[in-house]
Amino acid sequence: MKLDPFYLIVDSAAWIERLVPLGVRLVQLRIKDMDEGRLRAEIRKAKALCARHHCQLIVNDHWRLAIEEGCDFVHLGQEDLQAADLSEIRAAGIRLGLSTHDHAELQTAMAARPDYVALGPVYPTILKTMKWEPQGLERVRVWKGRAAAIPLVAIGGLNPERLDGVFGAGADSAAVVTDITLNPDPEARTREWIDKTEQWR
Repeated sequence: MKLDPFYLIVDSAAWIERLVPLGVRLVQLRIKDMDEGRLRAEIRKAKALCARHHCQLIVNDHWRLAIEEGCDFVHLGQEDLQAADLSEIRAAGIRLGLSTHDHAELQTAMAARPDYVALGPVYPTILKTMKWEPQGLERVRVWKGRAAAIPLVAIGGLNPERLDGVFGAGADSAAVVTDITLNPDPEARTREWIDKTEQWR
């Protein structure tokens, strides 16, 4: 499986409606605290928008709702992985991405036979408090060596200026949140990411 090298992560269907039409081909809907009814509506709207613009939607965490809403890709963190029913996810034909931060987590992830693994934070990040130090490019190289044919997603503190190093170290896709959503001009920054990652597409 090949992932688009530009992996956008946003927390609402409104962001998807705003940015995906610019040419985004891979987006994760990552919503943490929301009641099920509103969450279902967000997933449903995001799915429709992505279908309209030929963009792959990945639903973070909420794998049961993803199955019920007919989505085809979910991303799980390590804690969510422990609670998830992988056989049910696979039976629904859903592809799976998994977060990793250290060697033990990578081993756990690989045992689940994911469609991609993510490593982070590569650089310092302001998205959330992490107990892990920034991994650096050498860890990206090591992870790619261990993941082999499974696509590797780099995440954490990435911006267009750091992409040459990240892809040079072996990453297949670069995930971004705040470099776009906190930018004064998210649309212009999104176009910059699309242009910069074109060479790896």
